[in-house]
Amino acid sequence: MADASAYFRRLFEHEQVAHGLLLAALEAVPAERRIAPPFQQAVDLLAHLAGARRMWLARLGFAPAPAGGFDPKGTELAALPGLLSEMHALWTRYLAGLTDADVERPFEYQSSDAGRFRNTLGEVLTQLHGHSCHHRGQIALHLRGLGQKPPITDFIFWARVPVP
Repeated sequence: MADASAYFRRLFEHEQVAHGLLLAALEAVPAERRIAPPFQQAVDLLAHLAGARRMWLARLGFAPAPAGGFDPKGTELAALPGLLSEMHALWTRYLAGLTDADVERPFEYQSSDAGRFRNTLGEVLTQLHGHSCHHRGQIALHLRGLGQKPPITDFIFWARVPVP
């Protein structure tokens, strides 16, 4: 794919905005609703997105693995801005050096659940984007269950260019 590296940088830019929208939506949940299980589940899912992305950077040899693993439970809302900010900064640095040749490069890694595998970097980056979309949908459902209107985080809404 020509300009594959630019494509994946663009997908990640969208994810940064989408993560920020979700964080703002979670911070807007009234205090009395924050004790409900769906709130903690939503917070943990957003922390999981940061942890999973960080885990892939560790597999790529670019950063240490996340201290709490990639599936944290009981994450404090106040910890999310730092987790997301650190992960976004690392990925921005990593993707800044990404070339189209890198996207096609296969690499081996140790899976957390089933042994060693080989994939291209492009396949991993595609997985990460889909993974984020999946969990953003779950977080949106939790927000609805808390009586909150979830933000629109679809790529097309972010990427639209108005036609005069």
